Amino acid sequence: MTLQSHLVDSRHARGSTLLEVLVAIVILSFGLLGVVGLQAKMQVGEIESYQRAQAVLLLQDMVNRINANRPNAASYVAASTVFGTGNTTWTTCPAAPPLAARDQCEWSFALKGTAEARSTTNLGAMVGARGCIEQIQAANGAAGVCTPGIYRVTVAWQGMQGTGTSSLACASGSYGSDDTVRRAIAARIVVGMPECS
Repeated sequence: MTLQSHLVDSRHARGSTLLEVLVAIVILSFGLLGVVGLQAKMQVGEIESYQRAQAVLLLQDMVNRINANRPNAASYVAASTVFGTGNTTWTTCPAAPPLAARDQCEWSFALKGTAEARSTTNLGAMVGARGCIEQIQAANGAAGVCTPGIYRVTVAWQGMQGTGTSSLACASGSYGSDDTVRRAIAARIVVGMPECS
């Protein structure tokens, strides 16, 4: 091998190594852009997950309140009232009975996120949280009929991205013209009538 052929081979090796490094940098930059996009989607998913967890807690809170006061379950129904964001019925909650009115008020404040605040901004709940309590079936203790009362508690909030439209009517149209950002979960409560025969 002559000196001249050795120099040609080493120049060729250096040039192809530089080209390989440039290709590797381009591939790496595309990979990093993908990671940045994934990170953004993961953050949105984390916020959505947090909001759903908060909604489940608030839904269970009202279900527990109604279950604790089963004989008066019908007094929790508020057909035209949406609790939480936008509700200005209460400035403070009543300390005295009726228990249902106090429970509704406290739940409305919890939906607004008043349990956790920074300065004058409530941070303790989901974005635009609202709640509904509906009666699906009225209790009927008449002889031979004996049907239990069935109630539905719903919590709705505004999601970060559009998805399918919820079939639950609670807070429908409250989040702008695009109802696909509305999230809603519900639970049914059946109040039986053990004294019926």
